[in-house]
Amino acid sequence: MSTSEVLKGKVALVTGGNSGIGFGAAKSLAEAGAFVYITGRKKQQLDSALEKLGVNARAIQADVTSKSQMDEVAAIIKSEKGSLDIVFANAGGGSPIPLQDVTEDYFDKTFNVNVKGVVFTMQSVLPILNDGSSVILNASITAYMGLPGFGMYAASKAAVRSFARSWTTDLKDRRIRVNALSPGVVPTEGYRTEQGMTEEQVNDYVAAATKEIPVGRVGSPEDMGNAVVFLASEASSFISGIELTVDGGQTMVYAGKS
Repeated sequence: MSTSEVLKGKVALVTGGNSGIGFGAAKSLAEAGAFVYITGRKKQQLDSALEKLGVNARAIQADVTSKSQMDEVAAIIKSEKGSLDIVFANAGGGSPIPLQDVTEDYFDKTFNVNVKGVVFTMQSVLPILNDGSSVILNASITAYMGLPGFGMYAASKAAVRSFARSWTTDLKDRRIRVNALSPGVVPTEGYRTEQGMTEEQVNDYVAAATKEIPVGRVGSPEDMGNAVVFLASEASSFISGIELTVDGGQTMVYAGKS
């Protein structure tokens, strides 16, 4: 079976699939033969992503922090395709802020999208998930790194990692595999739109980060997409409850600074 057929006949959902890692995953899943639903809050970005993904995809405007909107996403998928085989709960975000500056609004925003959004997504799609499906949760290497200013974001992603363990046992009777994907440094639109970095700041950060990554480069959305396809496919059928760290070796083998 060719790479383009490993997910032939499968139906996938990627939340936050209109840009960044989510789009990279949606593109890889579609190229592997799956029909891919993507969600996002911004219609213009969804339309642009859908144009690039082609006929093997469908975009639904929805906010993962709204249970009713995610229920509607599940209802649309059920009416059009009957069921789901793959979920990549990717939607999330956050920006660095020192502990003393954390506000109630910032805390709620971070945990709503990164934690509540993942829970609501799963609750909504559970009834249409086929037995033996694959669920991938987007976590982050920041949960282990203790980066300054990322305390709230890191804690929210640590919760996501914990979900992969707990839900693996919750859903074992249905043979639904749940794994976490922890991306490393992957420069995306979010560096500018969410973290407020300039192009120059992004370039400087990438240059500095590359020195700490043993493979000698930062990651790309396509790298994450390849990992998602692996976790979604039969090639990983004996893998469940893990965290797959895709960071070029940065957190496991510290390349070091001079």
